[in-house]
Amino acid sequence: MAFNSAIWAIAAVATFGVIARPWNSPEFVWATVGAAMLVLFNLLSWQEAVAAVGKGTDVYLFLIGMMLLSEVARKEGLFDWLATQAVRHARGSAKRLFLIIYVVGTLMTVFLSNDATTVVMTPAVYATTRAAQVEPLPYLFICAFVANAASFVLPIANPANLVVFGGQMPALSEWLRYFAGPSLAAILTTYVVLRLTQGPALDAKVAAIKDAPPLTLGGKLAAIGIVLTVVVLLSASAFDRPLGFPTFCAGASLTALVLVIARQSPLPILKGVSWGVLPLVAGLFVIVAGLNETGVLWALARNLHDAVAASPQATSWVAGIVVAVASNLVNNLPVGLIAAATSHAAQVPPQVAGAILIGVDLGPNLSVTGSLATILWLIALRREGENVTPLRYLKLGFIVMPPALVLSLLVLSALPP
Repeated sequence: MAFNSAIWAIAAVATFGVIARPWNSPEFVWATVGAAMLVLFNLLSWQEAVAAVGKGTDVYLFLIGMMLLSEVARKEGLFDWLATQAVRHARGSAKRLFLIIYVVGTLMTVFLSNDATTVVMTPAVYATTRAAQVEPLPYLFICAFVANAASFVLPIANPANLVVFGGQMPALSEWLRYFAGPSLAAILTTYVVLRLTQGPALDAKVAAIKDAPPLTLGGKLAAIGIVLTVVVLLSASAFDRPLGFPTFCAGASLTALVLVIARQSPLPILKGVSWGVLPLVAGLFVIVAGLNETGVLWALARNLHDAVAASPQATSWVAGIVVAVASNLVNNLPVGLIAAATSHAAQVPPQVAGAILIGVDLGPNLSVTGSLATILWLIALRREGENVTPLRYLKLGFIVMPPALVLSLLVLSALPP
């Protein structure tokens, strides 16, 4: 009992640290300290900890590739160029600019993943608001919320999808049968609620831009690199291959090509990458491995199996809501890992598995630390000099997330089994 209590206490402290960031400390500090404490107090062997860290290899490679793509695009002026194009197409209307950014964010999430949306799009949107001379946060909120709302349209839209289903990923046709409708409900509901909550700020006048500077060679290469990355990810997903290594290769290749052509040092780009997100993910994997030692996963699997046998429809609703709330308490990456182990052991039907996935993907729109994508968004905001407190995000998330979650689960429950 004392053994289990110690693990839960360490996990709770680490989670609180990631959420609250005492003394403005980076999120990764608390996750890595929690992981280290599990090993130092012999609650988890170092071999098990290393194995847990190794399970995140594909996620690390994916994030490195995306962050390199983003940093090259930012330094080569692609985001500034895209900003001027968005402002020109808005034709003086803040509401039209809001819609343009939301549509682009949705497409980027669907074809590049929610992490890519927060990493790549956030600096682009900030540049857009600077060019448009409007308040940036109403538009920057799009990057965070649409990244989760559109993250289950396709399997590649969220690395958590791969975690939840693991080796039992449905065929694309089966995936779309279950998730196309709920995804559309989440995307539209999130847009409507965001649009209504940000209404006063969208009455502002957007500055006119007459002459747009030409895109540099480096910017063109960055744009081509992002498009090719989309093709690579879609191809890898079609053949059920891991996404991390191809994404890393795409980001590293583009970075090397731009640096060679421009004869630049790689140090400025490497310094611009938010490397702290990697130990954050690694620490979360270790903490989940520690929780696994408490036997909680088997208990959850047993209860889930019994609940499904009694009432599959009610279980899908309860599972989706519980997972959504839990994702905000401890981050959806460890919740996804726990949910994957639990649902596989319980052998749940597709609708229950679908509700769990929706909870893992959409639920994190409630709090700033609900998903890795939102944490990446916060890091990107700080680089631009912006800051969103956990309370401010929670107030908005409490309005945006629940209706989207309920409507998505409602659409899913209406599907034939």
